[in-house]
Amino acid sequence: MKTTLLFTDDNRLAKRPVSYKEIDEKALHAVVQSAVNVELFTIPLYMTSLYSLHGMHEINSKDSNFYEGRIWPGMAASAHPKTANENAFNAVFSVFVAEMLHLQIISNLAKVVGYDPKFTCEPLQDEKTYAWKCYAPDATILPAILDFNDTIAPYNKIKVKLGPMDVEQCNLFLAIEETENDAEKIIDPSKKDKYNEKAPYNNWKEGEPLPYFGSIGNMYLQLWNYLSIEYADGTTLWDIVFKKGLEKAQAASTKSGNNEAVKTALQKEVFNPGRLNPTQTGSDEYPHMPTSIEHTESEKALLDVLNMINGITDQGEGGGVINEILARVSKSRMLKTQLTLTAVKDQFRPSCPVLRNKYPSYSATGQQVDSVKAEARGHFGGMDHYETFAYVLELIKSKEIYTWDQWHADGNKWSAELLETVGYDPKRYPNLPLSGDIAQALNNLKLNDTDGKNYDLFSRTSTGAIAGVTRVLNDFFQDPKTAFPYPSMGGSGDRMSICWAIFGKIPNIALGVIPPGEVPLDRSQHLYHACQGLNLDEQIKHDPASCAQVQLFHTCKGSNECKGEGGCGFVQSTGGGGGCGAATSYTFLKAKGDKVSPYSPPSDNACGALGGCAVPISASQMYPSIPAPNEYKMQLNDFGPAPKYQPSPFAIVDYAKGDLVYDVAWNAYAEVLKKRGAKVPEKPKPSDLRLAFPPST
Repeated sequence: MKTTLLFTDDNRLAKRPVSYKEIDEKALHAVVQSAVNVELFTIPLYMTSLYSLHGMHEINSKDSNFYEGRIWPGMAASAHPKTANENAFNAVFSVFVAEMLHLQIISNLAKVVGYDPKFTCEPLQDEKTYAWKCYAPDATILPAILDFNDTIAPYNKIKVKLGPMDVEQCNLFLAIEETENDAEKIIDPSKKDKYNEKAPYNNWKEGEPLPYFGSIGNMYLQLWNYLSIEYADGTTLWDIVFKKGLEKAQAASTKSGNNEAVKTALQKEVFNPGRLNPTQTGSDEYPHMPTSIEHTESEKALLDVLNMINGITDQGEGGGVINEILARVSKSRMLKTQLTLTAVKDQFRPSCPVLRNKYPSYSATGQQVDSVKAEARGHFGGMDHYETFAYVLELIKSKEIYTWDQWHADGNKWSAELLETVGYDPKRYPNLPLSGDIAQALNNLKLNDTDGKNYDLFSRTSTGAIAGVTRVLNDFFQDPKTAFPYPSMGGSGDRMSICWAIFGKIPNIALGVIPPGEVPLDRSQHLYHACQGLNLDEQIKHDPASCAQVQLFHTCKGSNECKGEGGCGFVQSTGGGGGCGAATSYTFLKAKGDKVSPYSPPSDNACGALGGCAVPISASQMYPSIPAPNEYKMQLNDFGPAPKYQPSPFAIVDYAKGDLVYDVAWNAYAEVLKKRGAKVPEKPKPSDLRLAFPPST
């Protein structure tokens, strides 16, 4: 039965020869991947400028006051913004989160048309080093959208580069978020033919680049054009690909052992979990906005797609092409009352009460306070992205915005006082590094960087932190069991912030995770270590106090790929099962009887994703409390020879709330050496690198 929601009086889309079916499906997938690329492209770009804003933040949690009186470099969202920087941060933070939402939406749309989206591929990234190739000082191309060389002045001077939050960068952001009509006006009249091709692309061949879309809105219009194709035999491309998407989902759910999980296999939900799981009703951040395909019936699923496209384009450019799509839909037999396309400002903004419940904030003493995420996202949730960046541009022009590059240009240096608040008391947790030691480390990393190696390292660290997200996303949208790496996003921001704060320069994520002269890690040949001096592989010969290779750096336990790579205080049961960042929820698996599985020790974990998180280990990272009835115990492992490095459990050791994670890691390392009959070296003092990195939040 033909889908009645689709309607076209366009001869290109109606009664199309059936011989185009195969190439049309491939072209649709290419358009969908382009949309994934575009949404993904904006996230590191906006994030880099976001964290250029000068400011400090606390690191607090519900169950500890470890860091009371201590602050770290880098801004965070504010519940009650007072300064221009705080308002600008909240504004761009709201856009950053919305782009993550758009990435989820288009990835879900990809799944429903039978395509597995990719998050570490060309043309955005080098697929081996994860370097972001799309940003450069002389780059002019918005991937799949526009070449600024084809625009009129002053747009033809815009560069697609990373930069601080300044006028030049904000003009780039405004150009990205322009409506379709405004985007058309900036194209050089002599170049317009390059942007006028409409889907379906009859001369396109698999593997070739698609024609430029000209605007994000037009990209979604051409996507809808492909979904609207009706062939001469009465079938539609939508019905063809939707059937294949369902079949893939059914196969995935069967493979996972849950035959009822077709919807979950087909779709993923971070923002509106209640849409796929009735037990989480009330937790939807966008209760009136479809963010996944909720239906397995063709026409209703297509209606979900329509509303999802409306949500993306409304939040981004403020309307635009959806009116053209609706003009077609209004001619179909689908009842208008079934369309949820009114009151867009309210419909597509997040629910503040839900955000407050899902993302509580705490004071330095562990008391719950106003949710900073709720206030930041709620306030700017009613503005589209173009309006938001226009607001930020006015703040910049007022000369009230202050960035880290300006702070360094003014000759500032780090001092203990800059890292302390009124409540600072070094006697409270005497095993923590002193604020003066951290300040000295921050200064040393810049002062001792005449060859640029420290800046290079911190830039590659930022790249690796983002790769920790994108690598997991590749699995997240294919494997129903893969959890979303929530802390990796925060960890990426921390590592970008610290680069800005130390050097006053862009975290250059156009550098990959593999430094010059190094080759990709071969885990079949070595047992790589997680942090300073914790090397258990006798084949690796280098400075015994050296830290992990930058290729291993990550910020979430869902991102460590092999044994021996786990780091910080997000403990994980040796049996697995905990999602990334389960520091407050703690999924625990019980062994036989009433015994509770012990935890994996840092840098001595038996498998990937079982070692806690964050490599290298911050010198300030401490273990939080563990809810009853779980015990403070860890299971030590020795490892056999290459290539399997088979883990062999040999002892259970105790640890306690407030222990430094590195100390626990070192004690585990020492016990393994003793078991081997090897000499235990002297524990190295924390490096400047480890002192500079903040503890995971």
